[in-house]
Amino acid sequence: QVRLVESGGGLVQAGDSLRLSCAASGSTFSSSAMGWFRQAPGKEREFMAVINWSSIRSYYVDSVKGRFTISRDNAQNTVYLQMNSLKPQDTAVYYCAASLHSGIPTIAGEYNYWGQGTQVTVSS
Repeated sequence: QVRLVESGGGLVQAGDSLRLSCAASGSTFSSSAMGWFRQAPGKEREFMAVINWSSIRSYYVDSVKGRFTISRDNAQNTVYLQMNSLKPQDTAVYYCAASLHSGIPTIAGEYNYWGQGTQVTVSS
């Protein structure tokens, strides 16, 4: 079992930065791929970024490439999402998730555990 708790969301202006954190409890964190998803009002949950257990591999959706960076600290059982150059369209609830699948999964159904989400609001 893995419990995930996100933090770091808030209200910022366009062009600002935020760093989201996701603290994990449970023995499988260090062997799990970790992903970030977001869900805007009225829209489906969408994949943002994923990092494999060793941090060797990562992958981003095109809309955030070059602006968002995913990283993890297995000693601290924490995964991060550094978000730069934020845009109003980045406004959403952001969720971290843990996957027991190998590789770098990008589909929500491949994730086994989810956090409760943290709200990010970007004003123009």
